[in-house]
Amino acid sequence: MPSGRILVVEDRASLRRMLERALSDEGYEVETAADGGEGIERLREQSFDLVLTDMKLPVATGLDVLKASQEAQPEAPVVVLTAYGTVDTAVEAMKLGAVDFLEKPLEIDDLFQLVESLVVGKAESFSFAAPGCPAIVGSHPRMRAALKLVERVAPTESTVLLTGESGTGKELFARALHALSPRKNGPFVAVNCAAIPETLLENELFGHEKGAFTGAHRRQVGRFEAAAGGTLLLDEIGELSAATQSKVLRVLEERTFERIGGRQTLKADVRLVAATNQDLKAMVDGGRFRADLFFRLDVFPIELPPLRDRRSDIPLLAGYLVEEIAKKQRREPLRPTPDALELLEQQDWPGNVRQLSNVVERAVILTEGPRLRAADLKGALEPLGGGDEEERIREALLESDGDKKKAAELLGISYRSLLRRVKEHDLEGFPKYRD
Repeated sequence: MPSGRILVVEDRASLRRMLERALSDEGYEVETAADGGEGIERLREQSFDLVLTDMKLPVATGLDVLKASQEAQPEAPVVVLTAYGTVDTAVEAMKLGAVDFLEKPLEIDDLFQLVESLVVGKAESFSFAAPGCPAIVGSHPRMRAALKLVERVAPTESTVLLTGESGTGKELFARALHALSPRKNGPFVAVNCAAIPETLLENELFGHEKGAFTGAHRRQVGRFEAAAGGTLLLDEIGELSAATQSKVLRVLEERTFERIGGRQTLKADVRLVAATNQDLKAMVDGGRFRADLFFRLDVFPIELPPLRDRRSDIPLLAGYLVEEIAKKQRREPLRPTPDALELLEQQDWPGNVRQLSNVVERAVILTEGPRLRAADLKGALEPLGGGDEEERIREALLESDGDKKKAAELLGISYRSLLRRVKEHDLEGFPKYRD
């Protein structure tokens, strides 16, 4: 029989008793609360495997309960109960970290299925793979919530804004959105706006006509045109210049554009996904990003958590990466030892999943035998001395005016090592585009 501790926060006594009885009969240990304040108190006093909370509650709201649960026990998934016809409110809760919602009147079979998947199946169900896409690995509630949002928005034409630190998997999520959308048979085109010089980015996005400028010997198709019928990912969209922001805004508003030097108006038949590791709202407040473009992009935001905020996923991720990288290297199956997983879980991972993947790959190449041990990882984990590694690299690149060879000398590491770390910290193109 199932087992697990569930908190039910519901002010309607008849529904609260029904949920308590039904879940108890299924073998769960159930605690109840009649209002939001009581629910928050329970969360601070006891631990739970799942929280079911109504949205409209006396004393404190369901969103308050959600916030308290995230603070007190972030590993516990939260499901919100919402009245019929108020799905928008539930989706808002999912954007804030709830893993799913159930509409009232509740279908008891739907309730049992969802609870079982979140409590009983928590250990096994840790990967999500859209057709033709690499797996997204993680069972942490914040990852589950983000993936639920992907599933809900993918079938639509809505613009999606993926936010999160460098290396959290924004392109993976964008590919999943594309693969689950009606445009899945069209192209998926990704542009890293930070890695292309500002003077070339407009040309890269919109293309040009023959003779548009010196050296334009033939027509060039831009990325908006190349992505026709499919999905265009504008990664690091916060790096767009004011002029290019204006042109992207026009595409979103009118679904049209012209090539540089061209007079023909072309249709932009693309689903736009934007991604950034910056706080675009703060950039708007500081006058560095157009407010009207931000509101066009922020139709459906999905925030990806940094790896340090979902440490429970690190052993799952590491095991998956070791297996996949060993296959790619065409070597015998390799398994990480418990001490290796514990060592990885202790790290802060400023470069997030990308950094973890690079560390694991180096260790897999260097290790011998069927087991990946903590000792095999320690060499790959050594950071640059003297504080935050990413900040030190940024300072060296600034001091060397972007010259990576000089920056490597300043840091006392090899040029190849610097290139690897620049990639880990997503610093390509910083402070400007050059080798």
